[in-house]
Amino acid sequence: MCHLWHVSGSSCSHTGAKKVDCNTAPNSTTKKGKRIPAFRFASWNVRTMCPGLSEDLTQFNDSRKTAIINNKLSRLDVDIAALQETRLPASGSLREQGYTFFWQGRDPEEPRQHGVGFAIRNSLLSMIEPPSNGSERILSIRLFTASGLVHLLSIYAPTLCSPHEDKDQSYEELHNIISSIPNTEHLFLLGDFNARVGADHDSWLSCLGRFGIGRMNENGQRLLELCTYHNLCITNSFFHTKPCHQVSWRHPRSRHWHQLDLIVTRQASLNSVQITRSFCSGAAQWRSG
Repeated sequence: MCHLWHVSGSSCSHTGAKKVDCNTAPNSTTKKGKRIPAFRFASWNVRTMCPGLSEDLTQFNDSRKTAIINNKLSRLDVDIAALQETRLPASGSLREQGYTFFWQGRDPEEPRQHGVGFAIRNSLLSMIEPPSNGSERILSIRLFTASGLVHLLSIYAPTLCSPHEDKDQSYEELHNIISSIPNTEHLFLLGDFNARVGADHDSWLSCLGRFGIGRMNENGQRLLELCTYHNLCITNSFFHTKPCHQVSWRHPRSRHWHQLDLIVTRQASLNSVQITRSFCSGAAQWRSG
């Protein structure tokens, strides 16, 4: 199953911008009643990007994973996708027909684990500052729009059974990155947080909406505490969607469905998010400005 999320909606005028017809926010139109073009952002745990790529990235075959991801994102009309568990070593980039892939992984001599990246629509490359100085857990890019700078973070957080030291290190890194971004600039955290944030809206009024699901676990508490400190919110929990659009991962033993893949933004930007949902396909629509 594809753990995929979309975010759409930006008022910036960019080549190839499309209108979004689904579940727009109350302020998603201008005073003249014209709908504002929307970005579609996504987060997708791809499990691996290795198949079909050799150590020499100029040598690849038609069954390569990047081409498959390219075609899927193109069908869903995604503009920028944050990717997790890429499992590619070091850092690099690769241009496909519709998207250019950027990634950051572990050192080449280390096991092929974790890894994060982005797939960016080729027509938007002129608006992007390529990623730099990332880690195998967090990679960020900057998107320059007519309404301001947008920071996008691709995040693959440690699993529930990971050592506490790994969790502490990952969340400290995330805290430092968020702290370095001015509050006046847009921020979206897109990723597989391996966290269940639950549905206790009353206890987490500032960051959790009324449409959360399940029970909070330890990783979920870590994430909610981070959101509370930085005035962030879990956009997934603010939109009433069908049950099948509220979950992204099924536990292999209990067979219960959970939501581990989340889109997080500043509380001040929540009104610009039009819809957040998961699919085998999942979406959140965002409008800047």
